[in-house]
Amino acid sequence: MSRPVIKVLLADDHAIVLEGLRALLESEPDIDVVGATTDGTEVARLVEHHKPDVIVLDLQLAGIKGTQVIAALRARPAPPKVLVLTAYNDGDSIRSALDAGADGLALKTESPQQTLTAIRQVQAGQLVFPQAARRWIEGRGAGAPGDLTPREREVWALVAAGLSNPQIAERLGLSDNTVKFHVQHLFSKLGVKNRTEAALKFAHGR
Repeated sequence: MSRPVIKVLLADDHAIVLEGLRALLESEPDIDVVGATTDGTEVARLVEHHKPDVIVLDLQLAGIKGTQVIAALRARPAPPKVLVLTAYNDGDSIRSALDAGADGLALKTESPQQTLTAIRQVQAGQLVFPQAARRWIEGRGAGAPGDLTPREREVWALVAAGLSNPQIAERLGLSDNTVKFHVQHLFSKLGVKNRTEAALKFAHGR
């Protein structure tokens, strides 16, 4: 059974990177590159015209910062998923991507296959981060709200590290439904609406 085709828009300030990404993605039967630009100010127009499922976006763009582009997209009804593809895995880059509302972050230094996997995972609704970024996020857990149970703290750390409910269930030896229950209560206690907001709150250490 074939996968649904994912419409992807590319935005990077280096034309050679765009060419390489386009060549990589167009070799995949389930990915359709609908547009590409080096100019951040063009992204909104291209989104309106092509209605992509996923935008692969560098934080450094001509005309406007990538984080500003993400924030503007988040204000749209039914915004596309955003995967930040960057050369930087420092805490500031991770935090700025989360602050802006990115659905995931991948590194340009990773293998092409990992980039393809990240696009598919973001489209599937998973919060995606490379291992280096996950280690940084996991190290930011101090200062969690005092009314969280030890299990909820464990679940929060794993949600922030990008694991899905089934992955958390496997890691903690729980059923999927039990994890779903913990996640729902966690979101309620933290006052967040989704996994991205939970990860952002975790990254900020509160």
